Amino acid sequence: QVQLAESGGGLVQAGGSLRLSCVVSGSFFTFLGVDWFRQAPGKQREFVASITSRGSTNYADSVKGRFTVSRDNAKNTVYLQMNSLKPEDTAVYYCHAKPARDYWGQGTQVTVSS
Repeated sequence: QVQLAESGGGLVQAGGSLRLSCVVSGSFFTFLGVDWFRQAPGKQREFVASITSRGSTNYADSVKGRFTVSRDNAKNTVYLQMNSLKPEDTAVYYCHAKPARDYWGQGTQVTVSS
């Protein structure tokens, strides 16, 4: 059983920064890849970034150069550092893992005002 819990969302002005955290329960965190997705109102959930168990990262084109995903295995936590935020980054952000099936967190709201 895997549980994921996001935090760190909020309201920020365009150009600002936020850091999201995803705490993952379970003793096998070091073997898990974790992804970040987001869903804006009226839109489909979309991929944002991922980090493998070895620390390799991948990003959606829309966030490359602005967002950075990282992990701290000692804290069972994956981070999403978001810089130069834009109004179009407004969404609910979810973390996701799939050790055998899909597990999702409850999401955290990010709102970027213009």
